[in-house]
Amino acid sequence: MNGPVATEIERLLTAALAPTHLAVINDTARHHGHAGDDGSGESHFTVEIESPAFSGVSRLERQRMVNRALGDIPGTRVHALAIKARAPGEMR
Repeated sequence: MNGPVATEIERLLTAALAPTHLAVINDTARHHGHAGDDGSGESHFTVEIESPAFSGVSRLERQRMVNRALGDIPGTRVHALAIKARAPGEMR
């Protein structure tokens, strides 16, 4: 079951990028006691996203597209966000 931040990440990315695959993975438990662990249980995430919007787009621009879609979540409400973005048909 996803918490409120993970649910919001899913909603924002779905609306902005129409993914064909989306997984929002909460990595917070692996970072317990580390910098950025605010005790909320939702401070570290990995996003795996596949979207036609990424076709012909560089890796850096894909990261920027995801961050733009998420607004103030990265860096403000989430301490760490790993992004794995690909276009349909690209190797995982």
